Amino acid sequence: MSLAIAVASYGEAATSQQTAPTPRETSQRISTQVHIDTAESGLVFGGVGAISGGGGNSRLLIDYPPAQRDQILDYLFKPGYGAALQILKLEIGGDANSTDGSEPSVEHTRGAVNCNAGYEFWLAEQARLRNPNIKLYGLAWTAPGWIDYGSNFWSKDTIDYLMTWMGCAQSHGLKIDYLGGWNERGFNKLWYEDLHAALAAKHYATQVVGDDSDWDEAKEMVKDVGFASSIDIVAAHYSCEGGDGGNANHCHSTPEALATHKPLWDSESGSQDDNSGTGPLIRAIIRGYVDAKMTGFLNWPLVAAITANLPYPTVGLMVASQPWSGNYSIGTSLWATAHVTQFTQPGWQFLNSASGYLDGDRANGSYITLKSPDGAEYSTIIETAAAKEPSLLTFSVSGNPATKPVQVWATNIDGNSDHDFFVHLPELNADGTGRYQFKLLPGYVYTFSTVTGAGKGTATAPPPGELRLPYSENFEGYQVGQEARYLSDMQGSFEIQRCAAGRPGKCLQLMDSMKPIEWQDDSDAFTLLGDPSWENYTLSVDAILTKPGTVELIGRAGIQERPQSHQQGYYFRVSDTGSWSLFKTDTHGKHTDLAQGSVTSIGVGSWHTYRLSFNKDQITAYIDAEKVTALSDIPFQTGQIGLGFLDYDTDQFDNLSITPTSRQ
Repeated sequence: MSLAIAVASYGEAATSQQTAPTPRETSQRISTQVHIDTAESGLVFGGVGAISGGGGNSRLLIDYPPAQRDQILDYLFKPGYGAALQILKLEIGGDANSTDGSEPSVEHTRGAVNCNAGYEFWLAEQARLRNPNIKLYGLAWTAPGWIDYGSNFWSKDTIDYLMTWMGCAQSHGLKIDYLGGWNERGFNKLWYEDLHAALAAKHYATQVVGDDSDWDEAKEMVKDVGFASSIDIVAAHYSCEGGDGGNANHCHSTPEALATHKPLWDSESGSQDDNSGTGPLIRAIIRGYVDAKMTGFLNWPLVAAITANLPYPTVGLMVASQPWSGNYSIGTSLWATAHVTQFTQPGWQFLNSASGYLDGDRANGSYITLKSPDGAEYSTIIETAAAKEPSLLTFSVSGNPATKPVQVWATNIDGNSDHDFFVHLPELNADGTGRYQFKLLPGYVYTFSTVTGAGKGTATAPPPGELRLPYSENFEGYQVGQEARYLSDMQGSFEIQRCAAGRPGKCLQLMDSMKPIEWQDDSDAFTLLGDPSWENYTLSVDAILTKPGTVELIGRAGIQERPQSHQQGYYFRVSDTGSWSLFKTDTHGKHTDLAQGSVTSIGVGSWHTYRLSFNKDQITAYIDAEKVTALSDIPFQTGQIGLGFLDYDTDQFDNLSITPTSRQ
């Protein structure tokens, strides 16, 4: 059977692709013929997924109202509904910032294990609830400070820690299919061999991924059989043109990587806006295979569940920055992902003879074809994201799939309406001549598949809205070890614990008594909360120092640039000696002193109340009932609040309140 597929005339909407083309339209200048032979064998498809981590980018998702939270999770993981992700990569938290925040460790101090820390296991449970076949992948960016006394990630301590994390995953009923080393920090051959042996000793059926950096490990693998045997999947990051945030017009691996005869994965790509990054996302998948024979693909990140003042606020498959309103948005990137995931499964095979570039020219677009293991189904995914003119595509199909109707789905990458994305067009059936004609428009993603059952979710989000003041938190409504609602840790880990120094009830505690092993630059330990649009308010909180150190309050915390120390805002710091300072910091990390002084020593082991107030250009600070400064400054007019400590120890906060102020 011969199958010719052509899309409607240039300029017409994808939803109108129902009529036969004119003779002029069947003689396009750009024309491609593809033969699909399902008897062909090819490399095994590892899957398409996304990354929750690197870091803190999923933080606010768990705080969404249940109805909207379920809708978001369905769009990400539910088969036949949205992205239908096949792999979920989880950060193994280490209490230090790994891009957009700090994810908590399950073992802040050696031997004290909390398998319910954070939200990554919860997220994995939700993903697996929706798709029992999803693959899970763990990777560390940072590590708690007790590991080799904070000096060396590549240590036995780290392997022991990873085995503890694996045990925690198992206690949640989760099987970890893949485990990596240290994100984007290269490799240590002996460490990987020890990791492989540790997994075998624990009888975990988990494949080791190395090295989540670049292809350099492959150079050693082809020379060292022992090292090669410890790596199951060879993985690099941003292996397409432009790297992090690039255009992905070309992708590459290396001769050594191919010579390992292991699966090659692009285990992190993306880093682009959920809409404008759609073209590079789909090219990285298609051209990642065509150019480099990569077979697994993970987008960073899964979702931008962070407030809009943090780095990468719209990067991911969705944006979910307002748990208080329930508002979220779906990126075009999610629908481009669905063009692959809803029509394939890990274990399918790529067909080399039916994958390539339209008319042999990458400027026209690219395509891949995969078949099911039994050869009964096939799917061809095509992108014309950067094409300048339409093209004619003609298939010929061998084997049983040739008799099946073809499902056709289309996404207009530059569309501005839900009706432009993941549109199900009429299926294609053979006429008397056994031919179909369809013309591909520029700026689209298409799927032609014999697979049925794909679908598009219909849930809609409520409108956005501000988090209204007053806002208060006494930390009583949580289990010990939980994170408090809306608090996003930037450095260190803040969890609910029993209050110190005889105070009844529960408090917010910094859990780190040692500086963690970091992934990006150092800063004080702090956490942010609230709406970036807040303007005039008073922040009040009780705090206790358990050893000599410094309490920190942040107000009008606006834009943060990397690293997290480049946090715009006003800082009020009070040390145990009673010395205090008020200063501001911009997005370059520049400190400008505004006021300083001292009061009677606050000491350690006792509770005190601190206040920082903003009313238009007036800033006032208090220690207990004493006003220590009042001044005028205007550069930063809106922002969140923040709480922190300069020194790592188990210090605490309680009775947080943010109340509106008005100018007198």
